[in-house]
Amino acid sequence: MSSTPSRIAPRTRPSMADVGRLADVSAQTVSRFFTGTGYVSAETRTRIEAAVAELGYRPNHVARAFRVNRTNTIGVLTMGTMNYGVSATYAGVTAAAHATDYSIVISHIDVDIDDPGALEEARRGLDTLQSLQVDGIILATQYRDADELLEGISEQLPVVTLSGRPLPTADTVALNSHEAGLLATRHLIELGHERILHICGPQNRNEAIERERGYTEAMKEAGLDVPAPVPGTSWGAESGHHAGLTVDPASFTAVFAANDAIALGFLSAMRSRGLESPRDFSIVGVDDMPETAFYSPPLTTMRMDFDELGVVAFDMIRRHIESGERVDLRVLPSALVVRESTAPPTR
Repeated sequence: MSSTPSRIAPRTRPSMADVGRLADVSAQTVSRFFTGTGYVSAETRTRIEAAVAELGYRPNHVARAFRVNRTNTIGVLTMGTMNYGVSATYAGVTAAAHATDYSIVISHIDVDIDDPGALEEARRGLDTLQSLQVDGIILATQYRDADELLEGISEQLPVVTLSGRPLPTADTVALNSHEAGLLATRHLIELGHERILHICGPQNRNEAIERERGYTEAMKEAGLDVPAPVPGTSWGAESGHHAGLTVDPASFTAVFAANDAIALGFLSAMRSRGLESPRDFSIVGVDDMPETAFYSPPLTTMRMDFDELGVVAFDMIRRHIESGERVDLRVLPSALVVRESTAPPTR
């Protein structure tokens, strides 16, 4: 005996009209409730909220985008290794967006800009963001040559760059890496150190260049010889560890490391050689990663507020989108956090 399979009616999404019928109001009133463009009494709002919850209604943002020619979506593009600074900046951007009606779409290109085809890969990432009809783009990369990625884009969309290099076609916000290098080195000089070594970050990054510039400036203003900086291959601890295995311990009494991870690697390598901080040398990092307070010893560092960087970048791009208003270069300050890895020289 055969049977005819029963047909299941396709599910349909509840509409704004369905919400209005259940709440006993017009669809136009429901629309005002969601857009905030007109008066809706407190009692009516309560009925609409109850109807929305019962029906599981979600506003159709795609349809709204067609009407107002805006998606309330911001694209974020980053390049390189996902490290503390990048993730903390993401956190700031997404937290700021969460407090509004904007959404964030992130495109992370996990390649070094010096790799063959890296810029082309980044351009594809930007093309993807534009195909999603984002209202603006935050270019969150510190690579020196990444600014050319903006060619043609900033003429069509608001753009905020975190590169630290002001551009005529994009708003810019940056952390003050030059100040970080300057203040970190001055701290060591004020403790009485004269032979201060600098372990660099990767030299294709604006941050690394600016931190080295601050270090050099502080050394020269104190009338001290500037030893050749130790080249850095990455922002990772392995770079600092390699430096710690190769430097001559007799050539310095203090170290300015381009970031906290490099400082951690250097501390580990020096410990393997029987040398401890601050007994044998002082060391300062940059970033103030949360775990630096638990290093051995707790690390003196320059605090860089990456979360605030993300918040400010979001506020700048939102203002540009909504009002067309450009914002002058914003540079966020750094701050010295003194812990146990620095002390007056003992030799």
